[in-house]
Amino acid sequence: MANSARTKPGEEKITSVEGPNALENLQLKYEENKKRINTIVTVVLGAIVLFFAYQKLYKAPREEKAGTAIAFAQRYFEVDSMDKALNGDGQHQGFLKIEKKYSGTATANLCHYYAGVCYLRMGDHKNAIKQLEDFDGNGTKVAYAAWGALGDAYMESGNKKKAIEFYEKASSDKDNIAYTPLYLYRLGVSYELDGKTEDAKKVYMRIRDEYPFSQQGRDMDKYLARLGVVE
Repeated sequence: MANSARTKPGEEKITSVEGPNALENLQLKYEENKKRINTIVTVVLGAIVLFFAYQKLYKAPREEKAGTAIAFAQRYFEVDSMDKALNGDGQHQGFLKIEKKYSGTATANLCHYYAGVCYLRMGDHKNAIKQLEDFDGNGTKVAYAAWGALGDAYMESGNKKKAIEFYEKASSDKDNIAYTPLYLYRLGVSYELDGKTEDAKKVYMRIRDEYPFSQQGRDMDKYLARLGVVE
């Protein structure tokens, strides 16, 4: 049913569409744009199918193969055989080859972390920084360790400001009693070397007060006394 009303001269005619006419208009709109609408629907459905096919048929198998491949490199890493962990042993691939072969996988990303630590232990600070910077630690269990390793690499290369930046990040998890006091200590030393004595004092006091039972916490009175803090 359609109703129209004119209340004043010059006022536009207002038409309201109700009931069957609304459905007819929708049908008419669809018929007018049927080809375009069907194309859009087809494209969207095709994209969804391709996405799930990629995840199931391509990405998942690659993740599984990469996970198997990295196990051998990790074993060499654990026994401190850095060269074989990086480059493989002739039969099994090392971190460097795995990160290239399985690029885009979570395992390849993890290889950047391992490779960075390998280079750091081998004294190659330039490549250590490159690999660790390429590592995306978000959501991983080694994010803080990676930041700490970057701090070490920058400190060893003489870049105290960058070392401080990453030691601050590495020590930002208050609940991590394994890494936080360690990297707080290294942060304090970095502050001292950079001439920021007051900042070093604050860090050392935090270690003493918040992590008294850590290895670093047991030595903090000595470090604070050296800086003139005696309590």
